Amino acid sequence: MYNALLPHAIGITGLSLAESISLAKNAGFRGVAFDIVEAREIAGSQGLDALKAMFEDAGIRPAVWGPPVNWMDDAVRDDQIANLGPYAEVAVALGATNVTTGIMPANNDRPYDAQYEYLQTRIRPYAEALDRYGIRLGIEFISPKTLRDQFEYQFVHTMKDMLAFAKDVGTGNVGVLFDVWHHYCAHGTLDDLDVLTPQDVQLIHTNDAPKGIPIDEQQDLSRTLPMETGVIPAAEMLRKLAEIGVDCAVGAEPFSARINELAAKDPLVAAKETCEAQKKLFAAAGLSA
Repeated sequence: MYNALLPHAIGITGLSLAESISLAKNAGFRGVAFDIVEAREIAGSQGLDALKAMFEDAGIRPAVWGPPVNWMDDAVRDDQIANLGPYAEVAVALGATNVTTGIMPANNDRPYDAQYEYLQTRIRPYAEALDRYGIRLGIEFISPKTLRDQFEYQFVHTMKDMLAFAKDVGTGNVGVLFDVWHHYCAHGTLDDLDVLTPQDVQLIHTNDAPKGIPIDEQQDLSRTLPMETGVIPAAEMLRKLAEIGVDCAVGAEPFSARINELAAKDPLVAAKETCEAQKKLFAAAGLSA
């Protein structure tokens, strides 16, 4: 596992790849999420070796990236998958073979079983395309009851059920994005993690929850930096995942208004505070950040 900067998750936007790498280095991270479209452009104009050097010279690992594929949109999915190859090739050359997506835990259109089949048929060709390049896809399970209750039909919202959904895709390269906050809000336990294998987790999101709010009343976009409140046993979760053998990027996603405001004024200060929170979490888990 390694500590990676997810710029958008702390309110940092508009950076070039070079700026993102520099920010990650200066703030003390070991990796950074990156824009595959820009990375491909750099590889095309300056060469793949130049792109690799941007990361290597800074000592920063290329972490997760988002393929330019909207797998839920029937109007564009097939064409976007057909054009995925050049982006995937660049990512594989960088050694960045984990990508992620998310699925809402409820909807107003289809009951559970119908939604299950609807999403399976749409994500499968996307996963198949990624698998041809050796790329794994992690699906984030989204859990809060306050969000689910806004819709008519409930859907997958726990780690175990999302892992089962991932396995049912049938391509062998689909797992989960594990978010400690969502596992907490799904009333998940440490023992629940026993079903995971090292290959099942493509990214870990870390954060904490505001104090004094019951689990089922937590709000999705109101969180804090890791270890800030001590509500979520994130260190125990991270330690358990490490014991299982999970080895992927770990990035803070605090959805913190305070950090977002700080990032708007001084991205480096916000990144450094986030990095220190992550290092505190890693240390509490007995791991090196």
